[in-house]
Amino acid sequence: MDTQSYLPVQPGVGMEENFLSLDDILLSHDRLPIRTECSFPRLGFLEKSSDTQDIAEGTKMELPLWLSKGLYERKRRVVSVELPKVYRQGWRTVFNADPNVVDLHKMGPYYYSLGSQMLHFDSPENPDIAQTLLQTFIGRFRRTMDSSQNAYNEDTSALVERLDCLEKGLFRSGQSGLNGFQSWEKGQATQLTASSLVLNYRKRKITDVQP
Repeated sequence: MDTQSYLPVQPGVGMEENFLSLDDILLSHDRLPIRTECSFPRLGFLEKSSDTQDIAEGTKMELPLWLSKGLYERKRRVVSVELPKVYRQGWRTVFNADPNVVDLHKMGPYYYSLGSQMLHFDSPENPDIAQTLLQTFIGRFRRTMDSSQNAYNEDTSALVERLDCLEKGLFRSGQSGLNGFQSWEKGQATQLTASSLVLNYRKRKITDVQP
């Protein structure tokens, strides 16, 4: 019986996170540019460019997503989070013009997921970010799926190297569906077989009736 040591857990959807998903765990360690809104005593060692004991108010630095979300409060400003470059107006203009020309993996392998997480932080640009994420996904979806359906038994490494992790999952799903259809069309679909438990039970039953 075939077994897997690890069954992949799907990442969360949108602004939600699944802490059992390896993709979401890796996403939570993406670093964001932040600005401290108060001083942090005895935490100067976190800022490598400074040799002071404390982190002063107004210090600009980078923190992982999970820590940025933990420190961010709407009522009491501890840190303010700045937008990564790929979500700012300049890049949004590029995405809105033609999203297919952008290498999303190079820009960040979790472009959609990180962009959705950025909506946790108050920003007047949030509606524009959300709209760009949606339009980028829609604009690239057809090309991604068309490519997955027209690359049967071919090397697809060049096709997927420019895709975001979400798009790679969609590409693999399309490939899996195509391969399954091709196998069925050729009469090579997997035949129904008896469970190993049933086979073992039959063996034990035969052993019991033998003299």
